[in-house]
Amino acid sequence: MNEFADALGAPAERSNGRQSLILIAEDEPEIADILIAYLARGGFKTLHAADGRRALELHRTHKPDLVLLDVQMPRMDGWQVLSEIRHRGSTPVIMLTALDQDLDKLTGLRIGADDYVVKPFNPAEVVARTQAVLRRASQAEHEMPSVLRVDGFEIDLEHHEASVRIGRRQHALALTLTEFKLLAYLARAPRRVFTRDELLHACLPEGDTLERTVDSHISKLRKKLENLGVEGVPHGVRGVGYKFRSAV
Repeated sequence: MNEFADALGAPAERSNGRQSLILIAEDEPEIADILIAYLARGGFKTLHAADGRRALELHRTHKPDLVLLDVQMPRMDGWQVLSEIRHRGSTPVIMLTALDQDLDKLTGLRIGADDYVVKPFNPAEVVARTQAVLRRASQAEHEMPSVLRVDGFEIDLEHHEASVRIGRRQHALALTLTEFKLLAYLARAPRRVFTRDELLHACLPEGDTLERTVDSHISKLRKKLENLGVEGVPHGVRGVGYKFRSAV
Protein backbone atom coordinates (compact mmCIF):
# COMPACT_ATOMS: atom_id res chain seq x y z
CA MET A 1 0.00 0.00 0.00
CA ASN A 2 1.36 3.42 -0.93
CA GLU A 3 1.70 5.95 1.84
CA PHE A 4 -0.39 8.38 -0.14
CA ALA A 5 -3.92 7.61 -1.30
CA ASP A 6 -5.27 10.36 -3.55
CA ALA A 7 -8.86 11.32 -2.95
CA LEU A 8 -11.66 10.37 -5.32
CA GLY A 9 -14.75 12.44 -5.96
CA ALA A 10 -15.38 15.99 -4.80
CA PRO A 11 -12.33 17.32 -2.97
CA ALA A 12 -12.52 18.35 0.67
CA GLU A 13 -10.86 21.75 0.50
CA ARG A 14 -9.45 24.19 3.00
CA SER A 15 -9.95 27.91 2.59
CA ASN A 16 -6.89 28.13 0.35
CA GLY A 17 -8.46 25.77 -2.18
CA ARG A 18 -6.24 22.73 -1.68
CA GLN A 19 -7.39 19.27 -0.64
CA SER A 20 -7.11 18.54 3.06
CA LEU A 21 -4.43 16.00 3.97
CA ILE A 22 -5.25 13.51 6.73
CA LEU A 23 -2.50 11.55 8.50
CA ILE A 24 -3.77 8.14 9.65
CA ALA A 25 -1.62 6.76 12.47
CA GLU A 26 -2.87 3.19 12.79
CA ASP A 27 -0.90 -0.06 13.11
CA GLU A 28 -3.72 -2.39 11.96
CA PRO A 29 -3.55 -2.51 8.13
CA GLU A 30 -7.20 -3.51 7.71
CA ILE A 31 -8.46 -0.53 9.69
CA ALA A 32 -6.04 1.82 7.92
CA ASP A 33 -7.21 0.58 4.50
CA ILE A 34 -10.86 1.13 5.42
CA LEU A 35 -10.19 4.66 6.66
CA ILE A 36 -8.18 5.49 3.54
CA ALA A 37 -11.01 4.29 1.30
CA TYR A 38 -13.74 6.18 3.16
CA LEU A 39 -11.70 9.37 3.43
CA ALA A 40 -10.94 9.17 -0.28
CA ARG A 41 -14.67 9.01 -1.00
CA GLY A 42 -15.05 12.08 1.18
CA GLY A 43 -12.57 13.98 -0.98
CA PHE A 44 -9.50 13.81 1.28
CA LYS A 45 -5.89 12.96 0.58
CA THR A 46 -4.39 10.56 3.10
CA LEU A 47 -1.05 9.59 4.51
CA HIS A 48 -0.47 6.45 6.59
CA ALA A 49 1.93 5.66 9.42
CA ALA A 50 2.01 2.21 11.08
CA ASP A 51 3.83 3.30 14.25
CA GLY A 52 4.18 6.35 16.47
CA ARG A 53 7.66 7.42 15.42
CA ARG A 54 6.76 7.26 11.74
CA ALA A 55 3.64 9.31 12.47
CA LEU A 56 5.74 12.09 13.99
CA GLU A 57 8.17 11.99 11.06
CA LEU A 58 5.32 12.35 8.55
CA HIS A 59 3.66 15.02 10.67
CA ARG A 60 6.84 17.10 10.59
CA THR A 61 7.61 16.67 6.90
CA HIS A 62 4.10 16.83 5.40
CA LYS A 63 2.22 19.05 7.90
CA PRO A 64 -1.19 17.32 7.61
CA ASP A 65 -4.42 19.21 8.24
CA LEU A 66 -5.62 16.60 10.74
CA VAL A 67 -4.34 13.42 12.40
CA LEU A 68 -6.39 10.30 13.08
CA LEU A 69 -4.35 8.81 15.91
CA ASP A 70 -4.62 5.30 17.33
CA VAL A 71 -3.76 5.03 21.02
CA GLN A 72 -2.13 1.59 21.04
CA MET A 73 0.73 1.69 18.52
CA PRO A 74 4.27 0.29 18.46
CA ARG A 75 7.43 2.33 19.09
CA MET A 76 5.47 5.29 20.54
CA ASP A 77 1.90 5.13 21.81
CA GLY A 78 -0.79 7.61 20.85
CA TRP A 79 -0.51 9.62 24.08
CA GLN A 80 3.19 10.23 23.44
CA VAL A 81 2.54 11.17 19.81
CA LEU A 82 -0.31 13.50 20.79
CA SER A 83 1.85 15.19 23.40
CA GLU A 84 4.61 15.86 20.84
CA ILE A 85 2.13 17.11 18.22
CA ARG A 86 0.73 19.54 20.78
CA HIS A 87 4.24 20.63 21.65
CA ARG A 88 4.79 21.45 17.99
CA GLY A 89 1.54 23.28 17.38
CA SER A 90 -2.23 23.02 16.99
CA THR A 91 -2.80 20.34 14.31
CA PRO A 92 -6.30 18.91 14.97
CA VAL A 93 -6.19 15.34 16.34
CA ILE A 94 -8.94 12.71 16.61
CA MET A 95 -8.02 9.77 18.84
CA LEU A 96 -8.93 6.22 17.74
CA THR A 97 -8.96 3.59 20.45
CA ALA A 98 -10.54 0.38 21.69
CA LEU A 99 -10.33 1.68 25.26
CA ASP A 100 -13.85 2.85 26.13
CA GLN A 101 -12.93 4.32 29.47
CA ASP A 102 -13.70 7.80 30.79
CA LEU A 103 -10.13 8.08 32.09
CA ASP A 104 -8.74 7.54 28.58
CA LYS A 105 -11.09 10.14 27.15
CA LEU A 106 -10.08 12.61 29.83
CA THR A 107 -6.40 11.88 29.20
CA GLY A 108 -6.82 12.60 25.50
CA LEU A 109 -8.73 15.80 26.11
CA ARG A 110 -6.25 16.92 28.76
CA ILE A 111 -3.30 16.44 26.41
CA GLY A 112 -5.17 18.23 23.65
CA ALA A 113 -7.21 15.84 21.50
CA ASP A 114 -9.98 17.51 19.50
CA ASP A 115 -12.26 14.46 19.38
CA TYR A 116 -12.36 10.81 20.41
CA VAL A 117 -13.73 7.74 18.55
CA VAL A 118 -14.00 4.30 20.17
CA LYS A 119 -13.42 1.08 18.20
CA PRO A 120 -15.25 -0.61 16.63
CA PHE A 121 -16.45 2.48 14.81
CA ASN A 122 -18.46 3.28 11.72
CA PRO A 123 -15.89 4.66 9.24
CA ALA A 124 -18.52 6.99 7.80
CA GLU A 125 -18.81 8.53 11.28
CA VAL A 126 -15.04 9.03 11.39
CA VAL A 127 -15.23 10.92 8.08
CA ALA A 128 -18.08 13.06 9.43
CA ARG A 129 -16.14 13.83 12.61
CA THR A 130 -13.07 14.67 10.51
CA GLN A 131 -15.08 17.14 8.47
CA ALA A 132 -16.58 18.68 11.62
CA VAL A 133 -13.21 19.11 13.37
CA LEU A 134 -11.68 20.66 10.24
CA ARG A 135 -14.59 23.10 10.00
CA ARG A 136 -14.08 24.14 13.62
CA ALA A 137 -10.33 24.53 13.08
CA SER A 138 -10.89 26.61 9.95
CA GLN A 139 -13.38 28.84 11.77
CA ALA A 140 -10.97 29.33 14.68
CA GLU A 141 -8.20 30.19 12.23
CA HIS A 142 -10.34 32.87 10.59
CA GLU A 143 -11.29 34.27 13.98
CA MET A 144 -7.66 34.79 15.01
CA PRO A 145 -7.16 38.51 15.68
CA SER A 146 -5.13 40.47 13.16
CA VAL A 147 -3.44 42.35 16.00
CA LEU A 148 -1.88 40.54 18.97
CA ARG A 149 -1.76 42.51 22.22
CA VAL A 150 0.43 40.90 24.84
CA ASP A 151 2.07 42.50 27.86
CA GLY A 152 2.45 45.96 26.30
CA PHE A 153 3.29 44.66 22.83
CA GLU A 154 1.07 45.27 19.79
CA ILE A 155 1.84 43.02 16.83
CA ASP A 156 -0.06 43.70 13.62
CA LEU A 157 0.02 40.41 11.71
CA GLU A 158 -1.54 41.82 8.55
CA HIS A 159 0.77 44.80 8.13
CA HIS A 160 3.88 43.26 9.73
CA GLU A 161 4.24 46.07 12.25
CA ALA A 162 5.13 45.77 15.92
CA SER A 163 5.37 48.19 18.82
CA VAL A 164 5.81 48.08 22.58
CA ARG A 165 4.47 50.38 25.30
CA ILE A 166 7.07 51.83 27.64
CA GLY A 167 5.50 54.08 30.23
CA ARG A 168 2.84 56.08 28.41
CA ARG A 169 4.47 55.88 25.00
CA GLN A 170 4.13 53.23 22.30
CA HIS A 171 7.47 52.65 20.55
CA ALA A 172 7.58 51.25 17.01
CA LEU A 173 9.98 48.33 16.56
CA ALA A 174 12.33 48.23 13.57
CA LEU A 175 12.45 44.46 13.03
CA THR A 176 13.60 42.29 10.17
CA LEU A 177 11.00 39.91 8.71
CA THR A 178 12.49 36.97 10.60
CA GLU A 179 12.60 38.89 13.88
CA PHE A 180 8.96 39.90 13.40
CA LYS A 181 7.94 36.30 12.70
CA LEU A 182 9.75 35.08 15.81
CA LEU A 183 8.16 37.71 18.04
CA ALA A 184 4.67 37.06 16.63
CA TYR A 185 5.02 33.28 16.85
CA LEU A 186 6.05 33.43 20.51
CA ALA A 187 3.36 36.01 21.33
CA ARG A 188 0.56 33.77 20.02
CA ALA A 189 1.17 31.45 22.99
CA PRO A 190 3.17 33.51 25.51
CA ARG A 191 3.18 30.82 28.22
CA ARG A 192 4.44 28.07 25.96
CA VAL A 193 8.07 27.10 25.42
CA PHE A 194 8.95 26.56 21.75
CA THR A 195 11.91 24.44 20.72
CA ARG A 196 14.56 25.85 18.41
CA ASP A 197 13.52 23.30 15.81
CA GLU A 198 9.91 24.53 15.89
CA LEU A 199 11.00 28.14 15.50
CA LEU A 200 13.41 27.20 12.74
CA HIS A 201 10.68 25.57 10.64
CA ALA A 202 7.99 28.15 11.42
CA CYS A 203 9.86 31.44 11.19
CA LEU A 204 13.11 31.18 9.27
CA PRO A 205 13.52 31.31 5.49
CA GLU A 206 13.76 28.13 3.47
CA GLY A 207 17.36 26.99 3.35
CA ASP A 208 18.18 27.83 6.97
CA THR A 209 18.69 24.43 8.58
CA LEU A 210 20.83 25.13 11.64
CA GLU A 211 19.18 25.56 15.02
CA ARG A 212 21.93 27.95 16.11
CA THR A 213 20.66 30.34 13.44
CA VAL A 214 17.55 30.72 15.61
CA ASP A 215 19.77 31.77 18.53
CA SER A 216 21.38 34.45 16.36
CA HIS A 217 18.04 35.98 15.31
CA ILE A 218 16.68 35.77 18.87
CA SER A 219 19.80 37.51 20.18
CA LYS A 220 19.39 40.38 17.69
CA LEU A 221 15.69 40.71 18.54
CA ARG A 222 16.42 40.72 22.27
CA LYS A 223 19.15 43.36 21.80
CA LYS A 224 16.76 45.71 20.00
CA LEU A 225 14.24 45.37 22.83
CA GLU A 226 16.90 45.82 25.51
CA ASN A 227 17.95 49.08 23.82
CA LEU A 228 14.41 50.31 24.52
CA GLY A 229 14.55 49.11 28.12
CA VAL A 230 12.57 45.88 27.65
CA GLU A 231 14.34 43.02 29.43
CA GLY A 232 13.85 39.27 29.09
CA VAL A 233 12.02 39.11 25.75
CA PRO A 234 12.28 36.54 24.31
CA HIS A 235 13.15 34.41 27.35
CA GLY A 236 15.49 31.46 26.90
CA VAL A 237 14.70 28.16 28.64
CA ARG A 238 17.91 26.18 29.09
CA GLY A 239 17.98 22.92 27.16
CA VAL A 240 14.58 23.51 25.54
CA GLY A 241 14.17 26.73 23.57
CA TYR A 242 12.36 30.04 24.01
CA LYS A 243 9.12 31.52 25.33
CA PHE A 244 7.73 35.02 25.03
CA ARG A 245 8.63 36.22 28.52
CA SER A 246 9.71 34.59 31.78
CA ALA A 247 7.04 36.37 33.82
CA VAL A 248 4.06 34.99 31.85
